[in-house]
Amino acid sequence: MSQTVALGLLGVSLDGSKGTAARWERWRPSVALCQHEDLLIDRFELLHQPKFADTAEAVATDIRTVSPETDVRLHTLDFDDAWDFEEVFRTLHDFAVDYPFDPDAEDYLVHITTGSHVAQISLFLLVESRFFPAQLIQTSPPRRSNANPAGSYRLIDLDLSKYDRLASRFEQTFWEDLDFLKSGIQTRNAAFNALIEQIERVAIYSRDPILLTGPTGAGKSQLARRIYELKQTRRQVEGAFVEVNCATLRGDQAMAALFGHTKGAFTGAARARPGLLRTADGGVLFLDEIGELGLDEQAMLLRALEEKRFLPVGADAEVESDFQLIAGTNRTLTDAVRGGDFREDLFARINLWTFRLPSLRERPEDIEPNLDYELSKAAHRLNQMVQFSTEARAQFLTFATSTEARWSANFRDLNAAVTRMATLAPGGRITEDVVTDEIERLRAAWAEPFDAPGQDTERLHQLLGGAANDLDLFDRVQLAEVSRVCAQAPSLSEAGRRLFAESRKRKKTSNDADRLRKYLARFGLTWDDLHSAP
Repeated sequence: MSQTVALGLLGVSLDGSKGTAARWERWRPSVALCQHEDLLIDRFELLHQPKFADTAEAVATDIRTVSPETDVRLHTLDFDDAWDFEEVFRTLHDFAVDYPFDPDAEDYLVHITTGSHVAQISLFLLVESRFFPAQLIQTSPPRRSNANPAGSYRLIDLDLSKYDRLASRFEQTFWEDLDFLKSGIQTRNAAFNALIEQIERVAIYSRDPILLTGPTGAGKSQLARRIYELKQTRRQVEGAFVEVNCATLRGDQAMAALFGHTKGAFTGAARARPGLLRTADGGVLFLDEIGELGLDEQAMLLRALEEKRFLPVGADAEVESDFQLIAGTNRTLTDAVRGGDFREDLFARINLWTFRLPSLRERPEDIEPNLDYELSKAAHRLNQMVQFSTEARAQFLTFATSTEARWSANFRDLNAAVTRMATLAPGGRITEDVVTDEIERLRAAWAEPFDAPGQDTERLHQLLGGAANDLDLFDRVQLAEVSRVCAQAPSLSEAGRRLFAESRKRKKTSNDADRLRKYLARFGLTWDDLHSAP
């Protein structure tokens, strides 16, 4: 049976006794809370300011007198002004974050009768936002002389789903959540900040799948983990964060890795394994590059999402797992659905909350704060202070925010660049010479993929701008050749006939112009775009 734990503030005036026998003739809320025959308080966490330590000790003694089975524990809260909202809320918030709650073994009640009105409001907000996983309890004195001297109590249900309108979210907590999701980086891009605000609300209020799209290196994996950690601080998840890159799963091993298998289910299965979905039970499963999953795995995943049940490889009975899915991809899944590579029903299931993370080139104003963040991480890894000289910092930022900087791997490129500069910095000081060498290294690295035969680098950038850097090498080579053919052809139809010359021989009817038009649309291009570019 779960134990009942009460948490409450010392009521200096209402609880105070001053050591006189007359104290038993007065109703004192903290003492009375433990006098109800139908409410056994197994443990009382009594919170008080340092200056009222003697009063708290006396009240604790009286509680033990009326309820010997109650374990009274005193906690000192270090705030000076009980009417300073910011100070009181911060102190109670910190207490809630540090307290070892165990909701599976204990039921919690937050006594809201004592303390200043500011403290009571703060407790209300912290219970409502689940920093205290508790119910509120309000106690009242007896109304008649012959009534129960303990008075009465009432539990207050803060289940927001039962109310039509209740807005009690503390603004500071909201901004702290945003800061947490951004890893403390003070980003400046308005569109990105608005995106993170939406993700914060979804992360807190929804358990439906979340789909993160965007180019490789845009931060999908890190954001997925921060979403999990935010939900964990709110005690909305109890299980683990399980991450897997679906591009690494192939064949039968993919099914077994995701859904588990029995002993002897296939050659090499020396013992049973639970699988990633069961490991994520009660937590969050992050499937990065979900577009690389095979169709069979997609079908199993869909059923696991909808019914919370699936069949491990080689098993005769289904197992259960209740997890929240976060999926990541750098592919356009709508194209994969049209091409038959991704199930339409699974896409519909995971497309409720879709957020596209922009590339680093799309957020030039965020390069500087991210540079500081990466530099701090590099200094921590190297265990030494690392700083730019003023001139070197300005030199690197000028290059990093220019059109010359491609950042094709996004934050992975930036992380690697900072790591190299910090490692090579003489005496921990990144000089102009170090920056010059790194800029040349980046230029060379970014130039290499564009040396592929048949690829018109300049023309692709004229057509697509920075988005050209987000294309896979396969797509860049193909699109460059298509662009070259179109530039030489007098019409869309003629270009289509040249590009599909072999495949059209095997068809009774063909619409080469329509096929080419749809191909160009995948990249946001039209026939006119190709002929308007110099």
